[in-house]
Amino acid sequence: MGENQGEEQEIVDIDEIDRQIIQELNRNGRISYTDLAKEIGLSRVAVQARVNALMEAGVIERFTAVINPEKIGISVSAFFNVEVEPKHLHAVADQLADEPYVTSLYHMTGPSKLHMHGLFRNHAEMESFMREKLYVLPGITGVDCQLLINRYKSRMGMRL
Repeated sequence: MGENQGEEQEIVDIDEIDRQIIQELNRNGRISYTDLAKEIGLSRVAVQARVNALMEAGVIERFTAVINPEKIGISVSAFFNVEVEPKHLHAVADQLADEPYVTSLYHMTGPSKLHMHGLFRNHAEMESFMREKLYVLPGITGVDCQLLINRYKSRMGMRL
């Protein structure tokens, strides 16, 4: 979904080999094409061509490092349900999407709700964000905030 919010997405037909490649890359995004080829049972060139095709088709959006926020001093993980007047929804979403504290932002069903996740060094930083960046946006009618206690599972890939 992502950046093409309202546009119809083209469905890409992937086969079992593509699924295996994606699953291996989910386990280890830094695996070499040679090692990936050994795992899948294809040549390095064939695997590299398939990965490139999956990237060009938008199936693989990007490769990234997964950071443990607590290891770098970010101790507050918060989920927000932000109620916004419909006429302000897209402007508010655009502004919040540019905030470095915001890690994900979704338009959800319900009374013009934005569902947002943010990471903060401490409660004071979160409170400052809410007061100076969130509450001041036009059209905000309500904010519900829930703090994360423990993470049992976080999406790193998906069922294929």
